[in-house]
Amino acid sequence: MEAGVIRRLPSGWEDAIVVCGKCSKKLGGGFGAKGRQSLVKALRKRLGLGKGRKARVGIVETKCLGVCPKRAVVVGRAGGWLVVPEGTDVDQVAAELGLRDR
Repeated sequence: MEAGVIRRLPSGWEDAIVVCGKCSKKLGGGFGAKGRQSLVKALRKRLGLGKGRKARVGIVETKCLGVCPKRAVVVGRAGGWLVVPEGTDVDQVAAELGLRDR
């Protein structure tokens, strides 16, 4: 690839959600049917989303977002942040984010 050449890659994403990886790591799970999944994995599974640029919605785990709540995970998207307490129902999180099933 030539230096200075910017390429555009297609993405199937309708929306992009970022989840704080540090918060997720501190909890060591806390979501899903048995409370053992990370919020990212639980959301992807519940909504039938894949990984990568071919997914309908991009749910990406990032580095620390700097909010650092206790026993909760920070989720961000254009327009605002959510602080999601450990054990919150994944359906409720999806509804707050405005995400729907396939």
